[in-house]
Order: sequence, then structure tokens, then C-alpha cells
Amino acid sequence: MHPMLNIAVRAARNAGKVITRAYEQLDKVETMAKSANDYVTNVDKAAEQAIIETILKSYPDHSIIAEESGMVEGKDNDYQWIIDPLDGTTNFIKGIPHFAISVALRVKGRTEHGVVYDPLRNELFSASRGQGAQLNDYRLRTSAAKELDGALLATGFPFKRKHYMESYLAMFAALFNQCGDMRRAGSAALDLAYVAAGRHDGFWEMGLKPWDLAAGELIAREAGAIVTDFAGGSDVYRAGDIVCGNPKVVKGMLSVMRPHLPDSMKG
Repeated sequence: MHPMLNIAVRAARNAGKVITRAYEQLDKVETMAKSANDYVTNVDKAAEQAIIETILKSYPDHSIIAEESGMVEGKDNDYQWIIDPLDGTTNFIKGIPHFAISVALRVKGRTEHGVVYDPLRNELFSASRGQGAQLNDYRLRTSAAKELDGALLATGFPFKRKHYMESYLAMFAALFNQCGDMRRAGSAALDLAYVAAGRHDGFWEMGLKPWDLAAGELIAREAGAIVTDFAGGSDVYRAGDIVCGNPKVVKGMLSVMRPHLPDSMKG
């Protein structure tokens, strides 16, 4: 394992300890609204601090982009750690056991290492660029689905971008009419990791931030997935809109979605 990936794993596991302890006493968790339908807890902040401390102990000059802390400038801005300490906060608050920690390292604008860790199931998804993807040391490959018919897709509702709801529902209906079934589980990081593991055949969501995507999209790519925006472009970080799956499934998804794209997403 690359030394920097090893630190990402250690950071994610340290955050996992914070989260699992808190999950056993949810009545003591302090919850605040960041904006409409968007929440943060004292546990998000404590887990994020555990990750940052672990990283800076080994790499004190590196920069950090974290969901709760924002940008922490280091002396070496070529190395940027992108952190989501608790992806699936709403699930966590409600006691739904489906959430994860996401830690990625971008070097000169390219994601090189990524970890998505589900602390309750002790499932550690990881990848380094060009080295494949693993789940607890077992090699991952995307599903072998050959078409949309019968495929299991995952999605996330655009709860932060409800002005796109009409377009989103049109895309949902078109995809649902053709695929086997759809899931909405509440953690984009785990949805991407599940595509890598072949549990989902494809995934699509709009309005995501870099910390939602960074680790999961690398893990998915390293397992053989294609990752694009809704118009088929490659800059998902700029767009915040993502389609992910094996090449045949993504081709089918984009074809079905295209007629329903809002003008701002047509590229």
C-alpha cells in the first residue's frame, strides 16, 4: 500500500471510532442546520478533526479541503486532501445504519488515492491511481451488466437544488421505465463504492461537492467504471453532476437522460 493511502486509511479508521461511539448514544448528538435540509452534528466536526490531525501529523505541509472546515492552506498546495467526515449525516441522525467517511488525496489537481470507509460494517473501499480498487484487500470489479434492462441503479434526490426537480423527475421516470430497479440510500460515497463492488450497476446524482465525489469516483474508475457528468463530459468536479457505471450501462443511461437535461447541463 502506498504510504499516503496508508495515512488515508488510518485517518478514516480514526474518524470511524469517533462515529461508531457516538452512534451508540444518538440521544447525546448535537445537530445544527447548515441550510435548508442540510445538517451538521458535533460528530461530523469531531470526526473531521480526527482526520485532519492524522493527516497533518504525517504531512504537516499539505493542504486540506474539508466539508465542515473549508480550505486549510498548507505550504504545499500541490497536495490537497479532500475530506467528508460523515457522508450520510441525515441517516446517522435518524439512526439509519448507512453512512461513510470519505478521504481522498489530489496531487496537482488529479486524484491519486481514495478511501471510503463504512465503520458500522467495517468495509474499507480503497484505491490508488493505476493500482486497482479493493474492498478489505479483495480486488473489486464493476458489474458485468450489458444493458440498462434489468440493471440496478442508485441515485440521490436533488434536495439542495429543488429548482431542478422537474428535470430530475423526468430523468428518473425515463431511467426507471428501462432499468430493473432504483435505490436511494443517502450516501453518494457509498453509492460510488457500491458501483465499484458491482452491487449497483450504475449511479447518478446532481449537485454534489468535491468531498462527496473525490474518493468514490477514483475507487469506481479503478474498478473499471466510467465516470461522466450528465452531458457525457469528464469534469464532474466542476459540474457536480455524475453518472457512473460500467461502460455499457453509462452509455445507456446517458442516452435515456439526454432528452430531459436542463439547458444548463447540456454542455
